[in-house]
Amino acid sequence: MSITITPSNHAVPDSERREKVAAPGFGKYYTDHMVVCEWTEEDGWGVPELKAYAPISLDPAAMVFHYGQEIFEGMKAYRQPDGGIALFRPEANAARFKRSAERIALPQMPEALFLETVDALVKQDAGWVPDKVGESLYIRPFMFATEVGLGVRPSNRALYMLIATPAGAYFNPANAVTVWISTEYVRAALGGTGEAKCGGNYAASLVAQRAAAKEGCDQVVWIDAVERKWVEEMGGMNLYFVKGTGASATIFTPKLTGTLLPGITRDSILSVAADLGYKVEEGMISVDEWRDGVASGEISEIFACGTAAVVSPVGCAKSAMGTWVTGDGKPGEITMQIRNTLLGIQHGTIPDTHNWMKKVL
Repeated sequence: MSITITPSNHAVPDSERREKVAAPGFGKYYTDHMVVCEWTEEDGWGVPELKAYAPISLDPAAMVFHYGQEIFEGMKAYRQPDGGIALFRPEANAARFKRSAERIALPQMPEALFLETVDALVKQDAGWVPDKVGESLYIRPFMFATEVGLGVRPSNRALYMLIATPAGAYFNPANAVTVWISTEYVRAALGGTGEAKCGGNYAASLVAQRAAAKEGCDQVVWIDAVERKWVEEMGGMNLYFVKGTGASATIFTPKLTGTLLPGITRDSILSVAADLGYKVEEGMISVDEWRDGVASGEISEIFACGTAAVVSPVGCAKSAMGTWVTGDGKPGEITMQIRNTLLGIQHGTIPDTHNWMKKVL
């Protein structure tokens, strides 16, 4: 399917764009264009249009406002050593977008169409991709219900959109974050939407995030909904625990139980850690095992991972059960090795043996 391209007639001037890309922040500036594509139950997917970034208009009775039918993705484009641009594992994002749509009863976008829209936007707005290592063009595909009506049922109309923002570090990797283990709130339960990347999951997390902030913490850590003791994930990121030290260390992460988001960065780190010679494991870890492992030194490092943050060291954990600091509370050697290796692959300075990077320009 071809994309209709209507270039913006009010694009940001080159000098202003370069200034913004030089200090991008995260979600602070947006590129000149966006992609929109409508779906109806009667006609299926329409022709995508790439056009100037602008506000959209929706009826107050659009179903998304009332029943929360919405999904999104997060992915990145990286500048390469030759000045080109490559996407990191876009096929994985396309596949997860389809799975999320199925769970939220939205139309499943063909993966080829999803990838075509991403390629088109990145090519059109290539000047917005930063050059520095650790920075990227963060790409946000999303879809929501647009049928006008107040009946509780799947919408017969939906709108897919794609926007992008130049992005610096989500957290400063030189500083380890402090986390709050929430025992009062639950993110997801089996049979729920935990595996889907939908806005409702994040909306439900914000009250716990606010509680974490009151405790002086950067992020919240979720535990399971049934036994209320098994560690699941951290805010919008997956968690990793380094057991032991040096070359014999084990890189451990909570297994996917149906309630955790299957993170693409999480999956990538399983391969990167193994490539570096570490043993990797997926399993269950309780809050007590976390605390006791830190106290004994068995757990030497902890880090979170996700598209936005890539790898973020975790130094201190707080909870109603007490406070404990991992190691010296600073980013660990293995954590930073994994982070730098993954960034090297993404920026094209380390060989991409898994064929993850897809060249756009």
